[in-house]
Amino acid sequence: MESFSAVIRTASHAQHVEAETSTFMSDLLGGRLGVDAYARYTEQLWFVYEALEAAADRLAADPAAGPFVRPELFRLAALERDLAHLRGPGWRAGLSALPATEAYARRVRECAERWPAGYVAHHYTRYLGDLSGGQVIRDRAERTWGFTRKGDGVRFYVFEQVPDPAAFKREYRRLLDGIRADELERQRVVAECGRAFAFNTAVLRDLGEEFPLSA
Repeated sequence: MESFSAVIRTASHAQHVEAETSTFMSDLLGGRLGVDAYARYTEQLWFVYEALEAAADRLAADPAAGPFVRPELFRLAALERDLAHLRGPGWRAGLSALPATEAYARRVRECAERWPAGYVAHHYTRYLGDLSGGQVIRDRAERTWGFTRKGDGVRFYVFEQVPDPAAFKREYRRLLDGIRADELERQRVVAECGRAFAFNTAVLRDLGEEFPLSA
């Protein structure tokens, strides 16, 4: 029988590809957009991770979500350092969420408050994605805009407390396989993973509308 982590990965594959190949992300990684677009994308990430990590302490003892609350994954401090580098010391004053970002962060908070297993779906789609595809973004950003390798501007993508990402991802998938949830609940978690990818794609669509390439 297929493991739960494999079921999730298979079910969300098409949406994962859709997010990775969005017009905005393709233009950003292709070096066709300026550093302002990269900074705006980083701002949107701040809202999502603020929602994810604000709930971490409260969920640490939860049977379903607790095992996934891993401080070595936390990204908010790194994001804030990147934003200070990208936008200057007053970065908070100019921070604004796109409509799709607001909806995304709101759903993360809802799950954190009312449905911890659903929170796991959002946790999985973000953090495991950052450990994997995020490294491509870091590499391109360093080369395109001249950031110091693994330094300010790209710290979000640098998991200093995860020395072996491959081993960490294997352990994370084992946790998914053992999640405290019955079959119906697991099906709901798989569906929420799809919803998380859809939120992410919507954010990229909003960004694409804000940063259209001139014809």
